[in-house]
Amino acid sequence: MLDLALDAVLGEIEPAGPDEPWREALSGQLTRARAVMRRHPWVPALAATRPLVGPNALAGSERFYAALAQAGLSGPTLPAAVGALYFYAYGFVAAENTWWGTVRHPDQDAAIRARVQEHLREHAPALAAHAQVETDDFDAQFALGLRIILDGVEAALPS
Repeated sequence: MLDLALDAVLGEIEPAGPDEPWREALSGQLTRARAVMRRHPWVPALAATRPLVGPNALAGSERFYAALAQAGLSGPTLPAAVGALYFYAYGFVAAENTWWGTVRHPDQDAAIRARVQEHLREHAPALAAHAQVETDDFDAQFALGLRIILDGVEAALPS
């Protein structure tokens, strides 16, 4: 039953177009996966405990692997890149869902961030100067982290 529920939700992730460049295809697929996992906060935890072999899960993985293979990745680098991208997205959403499950209002979020920033100023000046605790734009944080990982994947492509 859990496998069927999980596969049904994974089917909500709109696939990339067949002619989309690999970066755009993967970025779009992971961004859409994030939106689905925000609507279904149980997905990241369950996906980590199940073999994802249902038809929707396989179709998503097939598109992901195919995009990276067509870009030129192969051997152990290919599944490592897939893992880095998937684990980033699933982990980011799991943390985001947990945060918003505990902190239920933007005002509460801002108050916590202000207290943490003050604590860092007193006890960890390097963190206070660079951690950007006040940044509350999860969308921008996700997109930037994804871009950094995709840059790493691109650097691993054969020239």
